[in-house]
Amino acid sequence: MSTERFDVKAATWDADPDKLTQAGEVAGAIRAAVPLNRSMRLLEYGAGTGLVSQGLADSVGPLTLADNSAGMRAVMQAKIVSGALMNARVWDLDLQARPVPAETFDLIVTSLVLHHVRDLDSVLTGFAQLLVPGGYLAVADLDAEDGSFHDHDFDGHHGFDRGELTDRLTSAGFTDVRMQDATRIDRDGTRYSVFLATARRSE
Repeated sequence: MSTERFDVKAATWDADPDKLTQAGEVAGAIRAAVPLNRSMRLLEYGAGTGLVSQGLADSVGPLTLADNSAGMRAVMQAKIVSGALMNARVWDLDLQARPVPAETFDLIVTSLVLHHVRDLDSVLTGFAQLLVPGGYLAVADLDAEDGSFHDHDFDGHHGFDRGELTDRLTSAGFTDVRMQDATRIDRDGTRYSVFLATARRSE
């Protein structure tokens, strides 16, 4: 996916109170759905400015914050330097374009990212490779919408049907897939619902 729009928006991303609220609600939904502990190695894929990880940081172990936008990575690196993000590192990672890193994690989190991913199945398979057996995946994203969410030239997914995504997660090597409501986004008078899908890598 193109990174230029996110590079431009990165510096002011955290100034939007709606984004702070949404990230907090996604983090809260993950807390309720996944048994977190301080030894969990967390990878946030498409981390943006790291807001969801910030909301989970006191309940998990080391953080790896991955994004393919240089602007977003710069903001996260500044948070690490300032102490706003502790026990964290930043990766430049795009699983559509690069090999899966030779590391494993206990929890992978991604929020409002997968609808931008064209080759969804390869990324889901990459997540399974990055998780230890029994490791957790938590995906927050848009429910299927009519295409009005994006007001620019967009070639991703117009949200997801929960049943279809469940099938794709199962095909990618996940089990125990569960769906729940996570948050919502109000934009130009329209309300878009956001789900949280959790799953475990097959043992």
